[in-house]
Amino acid sequence: MPDRPANPDYAKSVREAVLAMPAAQLFGFDFTRIEPGITELTLPYRDALSFRPGFFQGAIIGSLADFAGASSAGTLLPPGWFVSTVDYDVRIIAPAQGDRLIARGRVVKPGATLSFAQADVFVVRAGRETQCAMAFVTTRNFEVKPGA
Repeated sequence: MPDRPANPDYAKSVREAVLAMPAAQLFGFDFTRIEPGITELTLPYRDALSFRPGFFQGAIIGSLADFAGASSAGTLLPPGWFVSTVDYDVRIIAPAQGDRLIARGRVVKPGATLSFAQADVFVVRAGRETQCAMAFVTTRNFEVKPGA
């Protein structure tokens, strides 16, 4: 990882870009950590996110993992650059029954065109974290030119 991010305002840029997305708003994602190459997103439980009472639905887990992995890649980009997921693979390894989810994303290999990240997802129940999923996320880096 670089010692210094290419964008000195990376945390603000990533937070604003992600939390402006309708899906992030709909699900209720929030950041608890943003550092160069690393992010942490949380999601409190609510019935609308479950497949049965008390359990998070798999698509919600996958979405949170995708956002965590992709946003970690976004922390390393220059100002005016963004990421878009081109592929992600999620493995659910335990039931996600609990009060909230935490997804910790980290960049595995940054690149000029493609970046690769990993996300580990944990469910919190009675204050205890249990890993419930892992994901590998590939992103495409692109520049948004003013007026485009």
